[in-house]
Amino acid sequence: MDRLRKLRKEHNVTQQELADDMLVTTRTLARYESGEREPRLPIVFDLADYFNVSIDYLVGRSDVR
Repeated sequence: MDRLRKLRKEHNVTQQELADDMLVTTRTLARYESGEREPRLPIVFDLADYFNVSIDYLVGRSDVR
């Protein structure tokens, strides 16, 4: 989820802060960002809400935020 890293940096949020807000470990978040692991659907919903973007944008299916 390359867009996850991009959104996190655009919003000046650290991995630790986002991981705490999503109730996951920083290692898990790093794995999401690297594409090593896919987040479960409820986490995807939460991330889209957190950054105020569509799920399609977050997962790369659309360029419309």
